[in-house]
This record gives sequence, C-alpha cells and structure tokens, in this order.
Amino acid sequence: MSNLPTLAFAGIGLMGLPMCRRLIDAGYPLRVWNRTPEKCAPLLEAGAVQAATPAELCQGAELVLLCLADSAVVREVVFGDDGIVEGAAAGQLLVDHSSLEPAATREMAAALKARTGMRWVDAPVSGGTAGAEAGTLAIMAGGVAEDVERVRPVLAHLGQRLTHMGAVGAGQVTKACNQMIVACNAMVIAEVVALAERAGVDAGLLAPALAGGFADSRPLQILAPQMAASEFEPVKWRVKTLLKDLDTAVGLSGEQGSATPMTALAAQLMRLHGSQGYLDKDPSTLVESYREGQA
Repeated sequence: MSNLPTLAFAGIGLMGLPMCRRLIDAGYPLRVWNRTPEKCAPLLEAGAVQAATPAELCQGAELVLLCLADSAVVREVVFGDDGIVEGAAAGQLLVDHSSLEPAATREMAAALKARTGMRWVDAPVSGGTAGAEAGTLAIMAGGVAEDVERVRPVLAHLGQRLTHMGAVGAGQVTKACNQMIVACNAMVIAEVVALAERAGVDAGLLAPALAGGFADSRPLQILAPQMAASEFEPVKWRVKTLLKDLDTAVGLSGEQGSATPMTALAAQLMRLHGSQGYLDKDPSTLVESYREGQA
C-alpha cells in the first residue's frame, strides 16, 4: 500500500489529463472529476477513482487540484451546488493550476477559508501540453509559504521548477506576465513568417537560422515551424485561452495603473483572429490572418 497522500483533481482537459497521468505514475491515489465525465475514462483505466461531484472530491483528499478554463468555471466548481465548499475542511489545501484574474483568486481564497478553513494556493503553469506530459512545467505559486512547501513534493512530479512568488494571487500575476510575453511573441512570429513567405524566403528555415541568437525563444522554435508548414493540428493550446489571459493582463494593468500598450494591441489582434472562426484553434493559426491580410 502507498503511504502517499490521496489527491483529487478537477479539470481533465488538454493540460489536466497529462498532469493526472504523471501523478498516477508517481503512485499517488487519485480521485478525479470533470464536467464531461467521459474524459476521465483514460485515468480510470490507469487506476484513478471518479467522483460524482466536486464536493465528493474532497473526501479523504489532502490536496484538491484544479485545472479549469477560467474564473467563472472555478467559482462554479468551488462554490456552486455540490461544489468543493460543501466537502472541504480545515487542513485541506486547494491548489489551483488554472489561469485566473488575481483579484478573483484572492476573493475566492478568502471566502473558502472563511467558510471551511481550507486554504488556497494559486499555482498556474507554463510549458503547454508538452511540458505537462514531460513534467517540465514552470509553476509559479501564490500562498502561505508553509502551504507552498507542503505541495512542493507533489508538484515536483509536474514541473521542473516551483517558485513561490508571494501571497495568494501572486502566482496569477506572474502567469499574466508570462502570457503577455508569450502572446506578443506569438503575434510577431506570425508577422515574421508571413513576411518571409511574401519576400520569397523559406520560412521553414527561420527557426533554425535564428536559433541561439537574441531573437531565439521556445515560442519561435515551436510556432515558426508549425506556421511555415501550416501544421495547425493537433491543437495543443487554444486561441480563446490566450485571449482570456491577455484580457486578464490588460485588466490587471488597469487596476495597477500600469501602461501595457503592446499587450492591449495583442489582445485586440487576438480577438480579431478569434472572430474569424479560430477561437478553438491552435495559436499557430495566427499566421493565417497575416496571409489573408486581415490583421
């Protein structure tokens, strides 16, 4: 029998599925829940137990991990009917890997603690599905220091690095900063690939040609080849997710009185791209807007 603590996980999507697989492979007893129950099937085959409701996730679990779409979904799963709040108890920790507004995170964390005693660690991740599968995610955490240290051994199976950024909400601020860099980078890469193509240069050579130089980045090495080859499937992340995070960043900048003109422009361009039918597509499709002259 394993002496490892029982974990619970809500949100079996593009990121949640490989994250759960890694926790099962590490030997953790795992209870899972998803709004679409069928998505849990591969994890049940691997040994996970399915909960009927978010409240049921809390039964016997030391940590309850979330990886959900946005603040509204997290609020519903935590505070809605049969939500986590109905099964939570003092001593348990909620670890939220979703990307949310920092203010909403702080408000929900305070409400959950006041009602149940359960504390909150916001621990959004960066690294995409490839990082989730390989356990190489970068994890940025907000919360009480002792809580972050408590979850560190578990999250070591999911990421190469866990950094405590400050109080609850600090992880989400850091993720917003991350997404600002990623999204603006993706936009410029799309411009570059389209320009190279129109100028008669093989855009497929851009990533290797610029590798190691000041323009190099992981987004360049991943996105430029996909864009040049028009390889938009399988979807590894979604335009609507990046747009949501950009809107969070712009909202945060307004709250803090900080100017973010490039991020605001990226959000406008991302919204335009999404309106062309790309919201559920991979961000590598951004190049299509420039090829079609829509941006």
